[in-house]
Amino acid sequence: MATPPAILLIADRNRPDVVEVLNAIAPVLDAHAGQVHSCDVGEDALDPAPEVGLAIVIGGDGTMIQQARRLINHSVPIVPINCGRLGFLASFDPASLADEAEHIFGGMPSRRRHMILSVDLLRANGEHLMDRVAVNDCVITAGEPFRMIKLGLDIEGQGGPVLSGDGLIVATPTGSTAYNVSAGGPLVAPGIDAMVVTPLAAHSLGFRSFVVSGDGELIVHIEHANAGTTVIMDGNEHWAVKDGDRLRIRRHDHSVEFVTSSNAPYWRVLIDKMRWAAPPTYRDGDV
Repeated sequence: MATPPAILLIADRNRPDVVEVLNAIAPVLDAHAGQVHSCDVGEDALDPAPEVGLAIVIGGDGTMIQQARRLINHSVPIVPINCGRLGFLASFDPASLADEAEHIFGGMPSRRRHMILSVDLLRANGEHLMDRVAVNDCVITAGEPFRMIKLGLDIEGQGGPVLSGDGLIVATPTGSTAYNVSAGGPLVAPGIDAMVVTPLAAHSLGFRSFVVSGDGELIVHIEHANAGTTVIMDGNEHWAVKDGDRLRIRRHDHSVEFVTSSNAPYWRVLIDKMRWAAPPTYRDGDV
């Protein structure tokens, strides 16, 4: 019989709905988990990080992304338990966790690997301003006074087009279902190793989304910016940019793994929760 894994339990205990989930999963952890280490949500480094086999994260999709960034250097698979409105990244609720507990805590749970972006921001003089990770996307947005900006792309060292428009989204496959798809970009399965590049309101009929190999590197030269032009990481962290700056975007050395439920395969979740290609509701009930 396998030794029960030690668990890192991450939850915001100030939220009544989270406390309700914690109470519901307590018997499951008592029966199937080893030592349980608890910490609050947040972005503080886990230093020193406990030796654990799994991290159970309770929250919505934003919490999952935040904690994936936090755990990226620790190579700990995440068991996501939904406590948000949508729960696209979260495969489990207390009932499904209990149903699949032997599989999850038995040593070899089903996992899905998610690629992460590494983003560097450099000044024209070579000054290194930041080095961050993005689970969903890195977005360059025009900002005030909301005039078009100009971005020069260098794709895998081979040059590339110049984009005039409202900005650019560089998304992971995980983030392809977020801002990227709202802006007309493609859906990309999470196991694919690639970067999705989607323009925002390009001043051209010929500039379309494209996909770059995860082995490649994308350089974005800020050729013309507004006073408010900003780089946004996962909709959370913000950096102002100006003419002459450049972004270097590539695959991070590490990835994040989410434990998955056998009852929630990726494309089924996309259909059920995101209502992919859902038809109109007709008066006679036909579709």
